[in-house]
Amino acid sequence: MFGSSKRNTFKPTAYGSSRRKRRIPRWLLLILTGIVLGAGGLLFMQKSYGPQRLTVEQSEQLHYDLTSANNDKQRLQAELSQQGRELAQVRERLEAQTRELETGRKELQAVKDHIALFIDAMPPDPRGTSPGVNAATFTFNGDTLNYAVLVMQDKDKAAKTFNGILEMSLAGRYPNGRNGTIELDPIDLTLNRYMHLEGSLPIPDGLKPRQVVVKILDANTRRQVATRTLNVR
Repeated sequence: MFGSSKRNTFKPTAYGSSRRKRRIPRWLLLILTGIVLGAGGLLFMQKSYGPQRLTVEQSEQLHYDLTSANNDKQRLQAELSQQGRELAQVRERLEAQTRELETGRKELQAVKDHIALFIDAMPPDPRGTSPGVNAATFTFNGDTLNYAVLVMQDKDKAAKTFNGILEMSLAGRYPNGRNGTIELDPIDLTLNRYMHLEGSLPIPDGLKPRQVVVKILDANTRRQVATRTLNVR
């Protein structure tokens, strides 16, 4: 009981200090492992599925294609601009032609109105027939007969088209002094209010015409509806 109170001092073992070594925490190892695996996976994905890195030749080809595409774009833009200018010019010409056409229509209508006034003022056929030969001129030059014949219907009949035939007979004298008559080729008539016929015909056998008998026949019945005798100038 009264022995010494000194504690026994810890003595190291023969293998060295008995203090425990510190280890790397498990959570840190997991984090580091995840970082390594993530970086490796990212590199793998980029290499396997990401855009491939171009070679020098591929880069030059891409640059050439891009330049060509830009040149084509500029060329097409220039062509589009040129076509736009041409279209604008065509539109201007079309508008000008439209204005000219409208002016021509107005002038034509004015001429028709004047002709209508002239037709209304024309004296009727002396025989009072409708249709009739309202006016005609015949001139002889050398061996050619020039003619101009105006055939008209009355206003109340103008709504119905008349289909007929115009015949002309020439009466004159031959160079030997003998009198003779020549029948000219018939001319078809299709008129409502009026019809103007003109032309030139060769006269055979040297006949010098003095008079022309103009006849109008109905094309369906061949019935004579008008006749008129005129002198040749």
